[in-house]
Amino acid sequence: MDTTRNTALEAWMAEHGYSSNSLADTVNRALERLTGRPGGLDGSSVRAWKAGRVKWPKSATRKALEDVSGLPTVALGFVPGGRARPTPAPPQQEDTDMKRRTLVGGIAAAAAAAAAPGTASPRRIGMGDVNRLNKRFAEIIASDQRHGGQLGIEQRAAALADEALHLQNVGSATQRVRSSLYASAAAFRSSAMWAAIDGRRYDLAKAHMREAQSLAEMSGDQAIKFRIWSHAGTLYRHMGRPADALASNDVARNLHITRRDPLFACLGHARQAATLGLTGDTAAVRHALGCAQDALERADPDLARPVWMTAVRNGAELETLALAAHFRLGNFEQAETHAHRSLALLHPQMRRDRAINTARLAAAQLGQGDIEPAVATAMKVPSDIAAQHARVGRTLQQFGAALRTTAPGNSTAKAWAEHTATWRTTA
Repeated sequence: MDTTRNTALEAWMAEHGYSSNSLADTVNRALERLTGRPGGLDGSSVRAWKAGRVKWPKSATRKALEDVSGLPTVALGFVPGGRARPTPAPPQQEDTDMKRRTLVGGIAAAAAAAAAPGTASPRRIGMGDVNRLNKRFAEIIASDQRHGGQLGIEQRAAALADEALHLQNVGSATQRVRSSLYASAAAFRSSAMWAAIDGRRYDLAKAHMREAQSLAEMSGDQAIKFRIWSHAGTLYRHMGRPADALASNDVARNLHITRRDPLFACLGHARQAATLGLTGDTAAVRHALGCAQDALERADPDLARPVWMTAVRNGAELETLALAAHFRLGNFEQAETHAHRSLALLHPQMRRDRAINTARLAAAQLGQGDIEPAVATAMKVPSDIAAQHARVGRTLQQFGAALRTTAPGNSTAKAWAEHTATWRTTA
């Protein structure tokens, strides 16, 4: 009997912090919601899945797993009918495109079956399919807000982009539906791009960007075009290429959606301000932030918008980007003010953004010579995010280096060194 380990399931559990026992409990609760009866799984059941001894759980268990993970069962490494699972390549060597193809293998198989000869008629693709994809997109955004930058999020978003494209080929659809499917594919690809940016995997981000831009053009969707070009500006800003970042932001800011909805204009101006912070032009930063604030005040708060605009709606994103702009200018007092405002406005589930802004707040306090408050603030960053999120970790590393320069031998600096040694060992 082939007992190849289910490395896909193990990786997903590690990413989301599940032990065998906790995943069993979570799936049991999902089974109760589905069937009205508590599930009977325990840690040994999940260990059997991970070890490859159970390759294809019962149908109700598979549905509960999909509800818990938001992924098709095959994307979690299970194999229908007990077929042998291909031996995975070593994690550090495996090509990203191959990972993506593995994730969507089950999706592609289902799509091919739907279009296979011998079926009564081609499947009709409708807005119900689009709505199902949109629900998955909301799950991707929620996962990004909690975890941010994780390779698993990037791969999952890319797999769902492929699922949207597969639907183009498995049946008939109206032009409206086809445009919506391209928009969904572009949205997922832009989330894969953002996860790669957030994880500082810039070459992968550029590849996702190119595909997302092509899909967005085919969709004609202004909102997703804005998101992709705005993310391109952020990518180039993090790469230290302000001219390219400003040019990308200009493409986003010149889309007609920014004239139709001032909230998009607000985000465009705010991201331009963050990039201008790299140029040292204080007057330009203040002008861009003023334009962003004016646009925010003109925006209709009740207008329906994409789920990824949530933090823009209440001003949290404007404060976050103002913090980034002033921090880069060395205006630490203003940066601290914007940091406090952003943390007051960010929703609790936005753990990644809260962690980044807390780390920047600590750095801004240190920049003003407030050593003890700065260290106390930095210690509020959750250790799991500090250890696993590339941008948060880098910001805190820079904070530690500045602390050692500012206060060498200080007892507070020693306490920070001991603290970071603790969370690094939990990575």
